[in-house]
Amino acid sequence: MLTSLSIRDVVLIEALDLDFAKGLGVLTGETGAGKSILLDALGLALGDRADSGLVRQGCVQASVTASFSTPASARQLLSANDLDIGMGEELIVRRTVKADGGSRAWINDQPVSAALLRELGSSLVEIHGQHDDRGLINPKGHRDLLDSFARADTAAVRLAHAAWRNAESTLASARQALEDAERDREWLDHAVAELKAFNPQPGEEDELASRRALMQRGEKIAAELAAITELVEGSDGALSQLRQAARILDRVSDDHPTLAEALAAVDRAIIESGMAEDKLREAGLALSFDPSALEADEARLFDLRALARKHRVQPEALAELTAELSTKLDAIEAGGEGLAKMEAALAAARTTYEAAARDLASKRRDAAGQLDIAVATELVPLKLDSARFQTLVEELPEAQWGPSGMDRVEFMVSTNPGAPFAPLIKIASGGELSRFILALKVALAEVGAAGTMIFDEIDRGVGGAVASAIGERLARLAQKTQLLVVTHSPQVAARGAAHLMIAKASEGTVTRTSVRQLDPAERREEIARMLSGAQVTDEARAQAERLLEAA
Repeated sequence: MLTSLSIRDVVLIEALDLDFAKGLGVLTGETGAGKSILLDALGLALGDRADSGLVRQGCVQASVTASFSTPASARQLLSANDLDIGMGEELIVRRTVKADGGSRAWINDQPVSAALLRELGSSLVEIHGQHDDRGLINPKGHRDLLDSFARADTAAVRLAHAAWRNAESTLASARQALEDAERDREWLDHAVAELKAFNPQPGEEDELASRRALMQRGEKIAAELAAITELVEGSDGALSQLRQAARILDRVSDDHPTLAEALAAVDRAIIESGMAEDKLREAGLALSFDPSALEADEARLFDLRALARKHRVQPEALAELTAELSTKLDAIEAGGEGLAKMEAALAAARTTYEAAARDLASKRRDAAGQLDIAVATELVPLKLDSARFQTLVEELPEAQWGPSGMDRVEFMVSTNPGAPFAPLIKIASGGELSRFILALKVALAEVGAAGTMIFDEIDRGVGGAVASAIGERLARLAQKTQLLVVTHSPQVAARGAAHLMIAKASEGTVTRTSVRQLDPAERREEIARMLSGAQVTDEARAQAERLLEAA
């Protein structure tokens, strides 16, 4: 719901601050007073094209600020665009346009694009005017409106469509994969046979390379190890010499304490030398190699790397490649068994979708008939008794079936007897169009309504009983949503819960438009003016009083 509107330097409006309440608000004033300026200013805040012509002459920029109580749909849209509005927090939209045409927009002081503002605006306000292309005029929303009117649950169709398309995609991918594999059958046969014969193992390259390097190192130091072993273990080696020395010291160690210490040191040396001897044997065993084994490992390593280069993968990936190509070959050899199962699943998914979509289509056609009757009931009092309304529900080509079903829905009218039905926007015009929209809105009641609706001169070209009928229906509709009406009809004006008067005044070369809310006495006088014209008569005042009492 629109709660306030603040306008600065827009055309003839210098400064204007308005507050709005629930129910029916009416805006009246002389022709040319500036009612359209007020709507243009609100349109600017709702994302309409920024026109530099809106900037008041002599000013740098124009600005409009509109405040709304935040509906859930708007909160979800803003959240999806990383703009969070707290529960109960007011939604404040601000838009500026400079004299050179540049414009900027903010939502709760956060800069936003005009496109987001336009998308948000459609959920906040519906404006129905002489050339409006939004709201009920736009056929894109007719199907959703009919579904809401029918209280139809579209979830089953949406889910069935998703399952159908998923099965379709799975089958298409499988067919393509099979076609690709069949095309490469000969190559696959050869590749799989070669890979399986070679039997590459995960980590094999590292293992072969490490073993080869170890054997190559052993080959290089074999002679050095033999020489070291001879020096340590030979008949004239260090260990033999130490043992001889120990035997001699053992015989004379009692002759002097120092000799005993020397003997202990030699014994330790013998022990350490023995450990060295053991380590040399271990090293010799570790570094020993079989020339034929080295040759075999080298050949395996070179073949492994060559095979990897052939298939343009790393050696480590050869085992995985073998499994992958084997799977492809198995799929070919399995023939169409897998495809047959997928085709059956696709057929079942399509059948499920068609059943759900046709059930929804049946509900739509039933609801369309009910809506047509409801609208027809509203047309007669609105002096559209020769017009006919039809909710078109027709099946779309299969290529256009979607998550919303297989139907196209559009509101159609025929304004003259015998005339063919045509889209609402192409048949109706002016006040006639607005009355059609009003009839639809009354028939649809709460369905798909924005928080605020604005009707611009819905009573154009009518009066008397028709104007009274329009006023009565506007008041009824205003019980469910905030409604603002620009009107020249006293019968409509009398129905308003709040009455705003728009006036234009000139001071020398400066012209200004102002808007103010009327008190009961001022309101009676304004309705009397609307009844009598420039000269307000007592009869007009009495008639105005009767209209207000009847409302």
